[in-house]
Amino acid sequence: MRIGLALGSGGARGWSHIGVLEALVDAGVKPDFVCGTSMGALVGGAYASGRLADLKAWAVAADWKVVTSMIDVSLLTGGLVEGVRIVNWLGSLKVAGDIDALDIPYGAVATDLTTGREVWLQSGALDKAIRASIALPGIFSPTEIDGRWLVDGGLVNPVPVSLCRAMGADFIIAVNLNEDLLGRRLTRTENDTRDWTLSIKGGNLLDTIKSVPASLRAQASSFRLFGTNGATPGYFDVLANSINIMQDQITRSRLAGEPPHVQILPRVIDIGLMDFHHAKAAINEGRAAAERALPLIEAGLAKTVHVYTPSQ
Repeated sequence: MRIGLALGSGGARGWSHIGVLEALVDAGVKPDFVCGTSMGALVGGAYASGRLADLKAWAVAADWKVVTSMIDVSLLTGGLVEGVRIVNWLGSLKVAGDIDALDIPYGAVATDLTTGREVWLQSGALDKAIRASIALPGIFSPTEIDGRWLVDGGLVNPVPVSLCRAMGADFIIAVNLNEDLLGRRLTRTENDTRDWTLSIKGGNLLDTIKSVPASLRAQASSFRLFGTNGATPGYFDVLANSINIMQDQITRSRLAGEPPHVQILPRVIDIGLMDFHHAKAAINEGRAAAERALPLIEAGLAKTVHVYTPSQ
């Protein structure tokens, strides 16, 4: 019985995949195939390369200042974030190398920006496949692989059950982070004191565009990723909830046509798309969600396994 694990997209909520994997392995349910979309591709890649513990240690220790230090802003590459620092970070964690050399068969989902088609990345450089799968439009610039510009796989397949099945999994466990996403607040609270002001090499966001009028450059000096005064949504608030709406609809549609054997649903609605500094809470909820699903997984595996005897 070959077990496939499909890890879904969800931004910072994807840290919960770490807790899911830990709980499954502790219970003796070890996946034979790991597939991921966006953050699912990142965590799945860390697991397949044997670096899950290192990723967890980094995630739990990182505060919002560490997270923002990884944002290399560039307006000339098709997104706000170029992503070079993220690729270097993956290399420092040794979540890299050739996918074909991994001990566990692995696949990441991306989207062809030109055709809109779903792209399965099952060979080549692991870090580059992850970078393509997390290239959320409007935030990360697209990645070129084999002559195709690729963006986030969540645009077409947020929970990659189909890839798991195609790779040969007999029993598929899916982790869906897009359940009940809608309804989150869109403005900052008074106790949210994070300074998410974007800067480029000491200047403000638009200083790199010489033709921008001085009045706009002055506004950009206080440009923030989230609402500036709690009264109005910020840039990422609008973008994140728009993505949530899209992924909610796509996830429901894809899972209705391609249902897994068991679905794990971490309760991470309170963790925003970019709240990467809340890893500990997400990981704990991922573990709890997997433990809630273990009876279903064990029952499902027992029903699926069939032992042939000569009397049959």
